[in-house]
Amino acid sequence: MAWLGWITSEGLKLLSAAFVFAVGIVLLLIIVLFLIDVAQRRDAIRRNYPVIGRFRSLFTKLGEFFRQYFFALDREEMPFNRAERDWVYKSCEGSDNTAAFGSTNNLDIPGSVIFVNSTFPTEEDEGTPAPPVIIGPDCPSPYEAQSIINISALSYGSISRPAVMALSRGARMSGCWLNTGEGGLSPYHLEGGGDLVFQIGTANYGVRKNDGTLDFDALSKVASHTQVRMIELKLSQGAKPGKGGLLPGVKVTEEIAGIRGIPAGEDSISPNGHPGVHSVSQLLDHLDRIRRAAGKPVGFKTVIGETQWLEELCEEIHRRGLKHAPDFITVDSGDGGSGAAPMALIDNCGLLIRESLPLTIDALTRNGLRERIKVIASGKIITPADAAWAYCAGADFVNSARGFMLALGCIQSMRCNKNTCPTGITTHDTRLQAGLDPEDKAVRVKNYVERMRKDVGIISHSCGIIHPRSLGRHHCRIVQASGLSIPMDDLHPPQRAK
Repeated sequence: MAWLGWITSEGLKLLSAAFVFAVGIVLLLIIVLFLIDVAQRRDAIRRNYPVIGRFRSLFTKLGEFFRQYFFALDREEMPFNRAERDWVYKSCEGSDNTAAFGSTNNLDIPGSVIFVNSTFPTEEDEGTPAPPVIIGPDCPSPYEAQSIINISALSYGSISRPAVMALSRGARMSGCWLNTGEGGLSPYHLEGGGDLVFQIGTANYGVRKNDGTLDFDALSKVASHTQVRMIELKLSQGAKPGKGGLLPGVKVTEEIAGIRGIPAGEDSISPNGHPGVHSVSQLLDHLDRIRRAAGKPVGFKTVIGETQWLEELCEEIHRRGLKHAPDFITVDSGDGGSGAAPMALIDNCGLLIRESLPLTIDALTRNGLRERIKVIASGKIITPADAAWAYCAGADFVNSARGFMLALGCIQSMRCNKNTCPTGITTHDTRLQAGLDPEDKAVRVKNYVERMRKDVGIISHSCGIIHPRSLGRHHCRIVQASGLSIPMDDLHPPQRAK
């Protein structure tokens, strides 16, 4: 029992001394912080409330993480609320995502979408999969694409190696396409075996010469991969219309630098636009050169702002001939994406998809080009209602990026522009990446695609039609400021070719 005596005497003395020492260190630290705070002049709160004022920044930072769990209501968060995220999570897990006791979605808000259910809905066994759509029928290798939901541009660099692998595998398993994003074609895009859309950004990453211009020989090599089905020229993106891409140097690893053709460890900043492409005429010239080099369908992605150029584009196409038209246009929404961007652009630049998609489709219809040019809707589309609205507006396909990031396990921690993503999706920290299992997440990607197809189909059947591509503007009503709704085709009347 001698050790018990040590605990009750010597041990207590040592513990007491350690406690006093620790308290002394804490007091000394507080005194040092106090002196620093009262002496500095940059932060008035810290100067007026020394030490205590420091907790303001801490609580502000912690608020980003805790508000979604403890304080925010189900339908009030941005950019995606808890109800939307939970629907994606449950869909990916294959769980029951039905609801009870009525909707928590306030349908009185102007702009809310209400689908017009039919008195005589389509029976389940009468429904059919959406028929495929052929893109670039005049190309040597046209693309027959069927999936109504596809993976939007997510580049290797912006997202991690295991994230790309999971998306690539999930795309093959679900039969949708994966857009490579502007970071070039990586082995991880090809690894899964699914269809790919190769995106060319303003810096021509992966297919660039030393001077930054497009290397058409390198492009031909990329397009020779059978998995690469289309080429997309990125003019602008929702996160930052009119501003080039930005990949912080901390995320430019040796491998990523090699794929992109840039120095490692340095900020990767793309030009605001494509060199030598400053008019619709030059745009069509550039698309023609890309199509000849690739032999596959070619289109472009843009955020709609000014609209006169769309009319000019259509006029120039008719002047040259239909074979010179882009095979598709991807319309992105101006309310941002996962990329790093100035707040001035992410908040206030570019039209939202609710306005820009009908506007683009109407311009093509008026000019008799709607059948020739396919339209892909992109931007903040993560639920069946979002996708069904896009098909009502007239889209041929729907792309989603953040929906698939949620499918990979994103918790909306808003760290996409850092190298500290806690779920391993947008970081190249191998410790954080270890939590993302590509095999498991690929299944979640597949489940998300399948549930989206099923539930958009449910909306279609409720409207009395057999598949989503039969949806029209008369199947959708938009709530107005009065609280009453009007048909979508009253807001955007049917167009006739000139």
